Amino acid sequence: MSLSTSPFPPIADYAFLSNCHTGALIAPDGSVDWLCVPAFDSPSAFGNLLDRGAGSFRFGPYGINQPNARSYVPGTNVMTTTWHTPAGWLLVRDALTMGPRRGPDPITPHTRPPADDDAEHQLVRTVECLEGSVEIEVVCEPAFDYGREPAVWTLVDGDGHAADASGAGQTIRLSTDLSLGIEGSSARARHTLAKGAKAFVTLSWADGLAAPTDVQDADGRIEATVRFWRSWLSRARIPDHRLRHPLERSALTVKGLTYMPTGATVAALTTSLPETPGGERNWDYRYSWMRDSTFTLQALHYLNLDWEADEFMQFVADLEPNKDGSLQIMYGIDGRRDLTESIRGELTG
Repeated sequence: MSLSTSPFPPIADYAFLSNCHTGALIAPDGSVDWLCVPAFDSPSAFGNLLDRGAGSFRFGPYGINQPNARSYVPGTNVMTTTWHTPAGWLLVRDALTMGPRRGPDPITPHTRPPADDDAEHQLVRTVECLEGSVEIEVVCEPAFDYGREPAVWTLVDGDGHAADASGAGQTIRLSTDLSLGIEGSSARARHTLAKGAKAFVTLSWADGLAAPTDVQDADGRIEATVRFWRSWLSRARIPDHRLRHPLERSALTVKGLTYMPTGATVAALTTSLPETPGGERNWDYRYSWMRDSTFTLQALHYLNLDWEADEFMQFVADLEPNKDGSLQIMYGIDGRRDLTESIRGELTG
């Protein structure tokens, strides 16, 4: 299949979100095409990146798939997308939210000392109509275990504003101030927003499936996430140079690939993408590769960001060495040694 006729967006067109426990990739049309919960190396719940039937979660204007502008909130891994429709203008914000730590984390337990802020285990998405009126839609269709198990949905309140998707031993909750309906393996909502109106939708795998209570709460969680990333970046020593912005974006991406519970780093967010189009080397990079991690942390060190290097060294110290005292080339982000390869032949990507 040539690139021009591929149903998959170019990988460079995906926006990257992270809460330093897992990450999400969002396509230009507003669809979450890759998300593994609760951790980087968990089986995907949204896997459209690898197969167009392996799970997606779209939030945006109905019938419009090409945005006018997409950008990260400067100094963060929070995404904004601006849409122009025949009847108005729309702004969407997306974040894997971070917030003040409140006791132990039962979702992804820590072996490292806790930080002041940690993952909330939620993907929060908000929308605001800037001009005119815009019809928006939510289409959430998880497919658990790398697309092999479609979601079974259950409405969890009488108002139809929350629904649980279950499959492969997992349950995630979709919460919104819109009215949800269930259609087969998907949850859907449609609504028309007038100028100044806002709405939110959240996907939660948090303890108790906690979620924002209203759009103001959702906005507040995104703002707290903006503050988290900017506070982290403020420690960096970045020269006043024409490449300052790319350096900041690179640092934010590298930080987003660190796994806070153990101090490990992942080589990439993705798995099963060939090194070259049509190639056979489809490795899983959601592990901590010793060589890659060394270069990654050296780059952060050059920017005066040494906390992550210290955490990684503690992760390495906790690893069980080989009989001759050497290390493996890679480990699981929880330190596990047994990384058995498996094949997912049903995935077209």
